[in-house]
Amino acid sequence: MSPSANAHLAPALLVALAVALPATAQTPMSAVPEEIGSWRLSCAADRMTDRAECLLRHREPVERATGTGSSLVLEVAERGGRLVPMVAARDLTLENASRGVLAVTGTAQLRFPPNRLFEMPCGLEGRALVCAPRAEDAARAAAELAEATLVLVRMAGLGSGGTGEPVELRLERTRDALARYRARVPEGSAPEPAAGSGLSLPQILNRLQQLFGN
Repeated sequence: MSPSANAHLAPALLVALAVALPATAQTPMSAVPEEIGSWRLSCAADRMTDRAECLLRHREPVERATGTGSSLVLEVAERGGRLVPMVAARDLTLENASRGVLAVTGTAQLRFPPNRLFEMPCGLEGRALVCAPRAEDAARAAAELAEATLVLVRMAGLGSGGTGEPVELRLERTRDALARYRARVPEGSAPEPAAGSGLSLPQILNRLQQLFGN
C-alpha cells in the first residue's frame, strides 16, 4: 500500500476502531510502582476475588506517546503458563486510537541478541493493543527473556510512529523482576486476556461503510 493510500486509510480506520473497541472496565494499578532494575511492577488487588492484578513493564517505552496518546511499552505477562515478553499500549481511547490501527495491520519484531528475531502479531485485548508471541514461539521467548541483557524491538504496520530502526532497550535484573511478579501472581492465577473486537480489517472497513451509508 502506498504512503498516500495509508494517509487516506488511517482516519477511516480510527473511526471504525473507535466503534469496534469494546468498553471494557480497567483495573487501576498502584500509583507507585516497584522498581526492579530496568522494570516496573505495578499491582492492584481485586476486592471481589482477592487476587492481585499486576503489570510488569520496562521503564523505557518502545514508542513514546505524543500528546494524550498511549505509549508502546515492553511488558511481561503470562501466556500458557509462561511469562513471555509482549509489546502493549493500554487504555486506548478515541483520541489516541491510532495505536488501535496496529491491531489490524501491525506486527512487533523482537530480538534478544545474539538469538534470531521472532514476530509478534498485534491484536486488541479489551481497550489495549497487545503484540504477543505466537504459541510456537512462546517457550523460546520466555527462555530468552530470562537470560537477556538487551532487546531490540521494531514495530511495523500502519499506526506505528517508528522510523524503521529497531529500538534498543537494556534489561537489568530481569530474573528478579520475573520472580517478584510470580510471587504476586502465582502460575495460573492471572486473569484471561480480555476479548478484543473480534473484527478483521475487512470487517472493520465494512462496518465503516455501513455507518456512513457507502
